[in-house]
Amino acid sequence: MSYYPVFLQLEGMTALVVGGGGVARRKVETLLAFGAKVSIVSRELAPELKRLIDNGEIRFLGGEMEDRFFDDVSLVIAATDDAGLNHQVSEGARSRGLLVNAVDQPADCTFIVPSIVRKGDLMIAISTSGKSPALSKKIRKRLEAQFGDEYADFLSLMAGLRKGLLTMGLPQPENSRMFHEIVESGIIEALARGDRETVAATLKQILPAGMDIQPILDEML
Repeated sequence: MSYYPVFLQLEGMTALVVGGGGVARRKVETLLAFGAKVSIVSRELAPELKRLIDNGEIRFLGGEMEDRFFDDVSLVIAATDDAGLNHQVSEGARSRGLLVNAVDQPADCTFIVPSIVRKGDLMIAISTSGKSPALSKKIRKRLEAQFGDEYADFLSLMAGLRKGLLTMGLPQPENSRMFHEIVESGIIEALARGDRETVAATLKQILPAGMDIQPILDEML
């Protein structure tokens, strides 16, 4: 089976997690990190999940799964140690057209969760289509070593530069040329060294003379 790669905007959306162990805890933490509202169903709860419930960060629906819990939900994760229950949750979600992931049960999934490397706004997803999560993990560790925090800094810088350039009304080919030149210029490597002077000097060489980059540099660097 092949999967179509896609990044979802979860901000403000509600996710239902069924299960309360360590796997469910990790799923909940990731969903919260990406802005989802989380409801959880489980007979037992890991201490961290209890803390999140007590703090009002997630909503506890009870110990037994009910069909009404699918209402007003965008996606579902079945993360119990009961394969039969995970399958039932999957069937209920599918019948309502909801996205569902059943942990370690690819046949019961409409989506699978990749291994993720995240450096600020840079996100790299690795998937083996469920064939070898261990390989995904190995590749993720390699990429984490390859892509450092300088990539997060670079994208923060580019957000300001891109906004400034586009407001100047230059031809699209000229903007594209400058964007590509910035990427290939060595600025990322300079950020990794903490060499702010080289960053500033390089940008001044590439960008139009009339563009004031100092406020952007002051804010982002």
